[in-house]
Amino acid sequence: MVPAYNEAKNLPGVIADIRQQPLDVDILVVNDGSVDDTAVVARTLGAFVVDLPYNLGIGGAVQTGYRFAYEMGYDVVGRLDGDGQHDARHLPELYQKIVSGEVDAVIGSRYKEGGGYTASRSRAVGIKLFASVVSRLTGQRFTDTTSGFWMANRAAMAVLARHLPPDYPEIEGLVMLSRAKFRICEVTVTMKPRQHGKSSITPLHSFYYVIKVLLAVLLEAMRKPVRH
Repeated sequence: MVPAYNEAKNLPGVIADIRQQPLDVDILVVNDGSVDDTAVVARTLGAFVVDLPYNLGIGGAVQTGYRFAYEMGYDVVGRLDGDGQHDARHLPELYQKIVSGEVDAVIGSRYKEGGGYTASRSRAVGIKLFASVVSRLTGQRFTDTTSGFWMANRAAMAVLARHLPPDYPEIEGLVMLSRAKFRICEVTVTMKPRQHGKSSITPLHSFYYVIKVLLAVLLEAMRKPVRH
């Protein structure tokens, strides 16, 4: 599952990288109201495409992907972003964690030992803060709570398809699954530089993002755990 907003230039590389892996997978691109040729490129490359009528944001796009996977009867769903920074070579490792029955969901972490990823100073502060808060709330140590590189089994998929929060799906989804007693782990992954486009995150946006995420996570922790 590849959520994508204006990623027409990056998608060919993303889809090619996925197909190079020793996994028999279908590829879904969730076109989040793009105004470029994202949908055309994805269809030309043979991916399934869900076109959202307008830009819902990452939470809406990702939940759409989980709903598609669940309703189409898939047992395992992976997610990586459409900007080409996630290295698809790690997909088999994430997949093995799921099919072995070891965990229900696995997160590709940039910050575990061996990842080699260096964030800007402002982003690094936020990442450490999120990791600390989520680790305390869940009773399990996490290092990369904002990672968009995930894989989940059908049970976790069902909950994410129904209840994934719209604003900050990575962090809130992690807290939600953990509180519902799903087994979650992290594996070390490497990141590639973005080839086209640029991140929308600015220092001011980062500060605003940190405050909103912390409030959202605390609210999520106060709700009753979801049933599954």
